Amino acid sequence: MADGAIDVLADARELARKRAYETPLESLNPAWASAFRDDSHWVYFDRLRKEDPVHYTPDSNYGAFWSITKYNDIMAIDTNHQVFSSAKGIALSPKSSVLPPEAQLARDRAGAPSFIGMDPPGHDVQRKTVSPAVAPARLHEMSSQIRERAGLILDSLPIGEPFDWVDLVSKELTTMTLATLFDFPFEERRKLTFWSDTMTTAPGHGPVATYQEMREALNDCRNYFIDLWNQRVDAPPAGDLISMLAHGPETRNCTMDEFFSNVTLLIIGGNDTTRNTISGSVFALNRNPDQYDKLRADPSLIPSMVSETIRWQTPLAHMSRTANQDFEFQGKTIREGDKVVMWYVSGNRDDEVIENPYAYIIDRPRPRQHLSFGFGIHRCVGNRLAELQLTIIWEEILKRFPEVRVLEEPKRTYSIFVKGYEEMKVVIPSRL
Repeated sequence: MADGAIDVLADARELARKRAYETPLESLNPAWASAFRDDSHWVYFDRLRKEDPVHYTPDSNYGAFWSITKYNDIMAIDTNHQVFSSAKGIALSPKSSVLPPEAQLARDRAGAPSFIGMDPPGHDVQRKTVSPAVAPARLHEMSSQIRERAGLILDSLPIGEPFDWVDLVSKELTTMTLATLFDFPFEERRKLTFWSDTMTTAPGHGPVATYQEMREALNDCRNYFIDLWNQRVDAPPAGDLISMLAHGPETRNCTMDEFFSNVTLLIIGGNDTTRNTISGSVFALNRNPDQYDKLRADPSLIPSMVSETIRWQTPLAHMSRTANQDFEFQGKTIREGDKVVMWYVSGNRDDEVIENPYAYIIDRPRPRQHLSFGFGIHRCVGNRLAELQLTIIWEEILKRFPEVRVLEEPKRTYSIFVKGYEEMKVVIPSRL
């Protein structure tokens, strides 16, 4: 990495440290997209876990919210859907006063909740409709196809020449899998990547420059999937997600707003998390060469390495809930209507639960002890598919390449929600 770029990143991290520790605790705000982009967000959560693990931020660009930053407290909130509802949104969203007028139309892209934004019983019946697409039997059927595609992707990579791992590997494998789940036209699969990035990244920091472009892109996405719905609803039931929604007893009479909300959830959930963990695994192993050596010496550690990477990376930094009643929690009074943010990224660094949490250790005794998939009724429906893709890609990498070498600090996502990578320059020096 160039010296100038290192200096800029170091300056950004020092600024974040000063901001985190010089700000009065009562007004501390950990929700800075710039800090996540610069990998300097950790200091906010270190302070909150130590000094105020159930913390109220009275004002920010996202309004007022509570931050829950310790592992066991996050689990307690996540599993208490009776008090902490998903029905008013599952992520921090900029308050209206900080957005231009056209942004409201772009942000209100669906107008109806997906099943992750529902409470029981609506949540349960809609989730049940799509669950067969990622059931164990279906994953077993998909595994050979994922492995074949992983091999084709890896065999097409240049040797001895720098390239972007995010684009050629992480995006490609996850988008291929997502296209299969949707039975989406395979030659147009990169539309899914574009739409996902448009939904999760502020204009000017992702694939579109303005809120007007964002609105147009999401309208295109909506119209595309409505066409797919119309095709599937007139065809016999099949095993893809669109057909399941079109023919499911609890979803076949839904509005197109409701349908599109579920589509956006499935696009983001099926794309961002796995893609950013694939990239994160390459980065983590390069940062920790002793662990890379350990993995090469013993490929049976791949499943454990996958789980450790999912914890270490935490591809979704937070989820939020809304209190539907006054509630006493850890000595604080959370009021009805308050926004409550579970910072998974912080809970996964809680040293009261996870020993040496900042270390990347691929043979931890309990590698699946992490918060990255959530808990309770909203636990990630595709968690086993994510683990399967990560396991297969690393089995195939180790068969082919003695090393995937990261050349410079990656470009990270400008987001407080998706914790990932926009670009990661690597080189593969040789084949086995």
